[in-house]
Amino acid sequence: MDPSSDYHYLNQILWRRVKLTLVCGIFEGVLQHVDPNKIVILKKVKNVETGRSVPGVKMFFGHEIVNVELLDEVEQGTVGEKASSVSLNTERTSLGKMKDEDLNVCEPPPAPEAPTPSLLSDLKYSPSEEEEVTYTVIDQFQQKFGAAMLHIKKQSVLSVTAEGANVCRHGKLCWLQVATNSRVYLFDIFLLGNRAFNNGLQMVLEDKKILKVIHDCRWLSDCLSHQYGILLNNVFDTQVHEGKYWV
Repeated sequence: MDPSSDYHYLNQILWRRVKLTLVCGIFEGVLQHVDPNKIVILKKVKNVETGRSVPGVKMFFGHEIVNVELLDEVEQGTVGEKASSVSLNTERTSLGKMKDEDLNVCEPPPAPEAPTPSLLSDLKYSPSEEEEVTYTVIDQFQQKFGAAMLHIKKQSVLSVTAEGANVCRHGKLCWLQVATNSRVYLFDIFLLGNRAFNNGLQMVLEDKKILKVIHDCRWLSDCLSHQYGILLNNVFDTQVHEGKYWV
């Protein structure tokens, strides 16, 4: 199928459980968002090969997706219906050509201490908000960047995650996701470069009044500190917090 057909098909099966076959893995989850640039976002994600669940939402890029399989019919036991599938373009982008062997592997820095749970008291979840979340890809400064920063700076709690190639001091940060209760911003750091941080993101990440919720922030903190001179402040690390209950 051509890219436009892929996009329209996937939009028709939003909020249904699918299986993504990637170049280097297989994942299942609920299809939450599809971007025209072929960015797919799943929630309730499970790594089929390891059996482990992935917290929060996870982004997948068109160039790494080989196949999308609809699982609803299979899970509900519908007779005579086969799971629908659609093949996506597996063409590599320039970033896809980066090889892991070209990047040094670094040891994780010590995990930061978790702040008290009281810091999360103003973060309230409402199930009714789930379908009202909007996703915006920020890949230029002229139109979307300024509006995104104005909204982000007004928040007291943010969710932050990152994607890239071996994200640490020796790796490459490609995407930075910043989410509020109602909006998710995907900053294309690969295109925007240092200017993204100089024009507001650094101020937000270092702001002691804005709580940043991150899962295992060690790698991202290591990358931001050594490559961009950014020191993360006021972080609630969900991995550290979860570990307290298993000690």
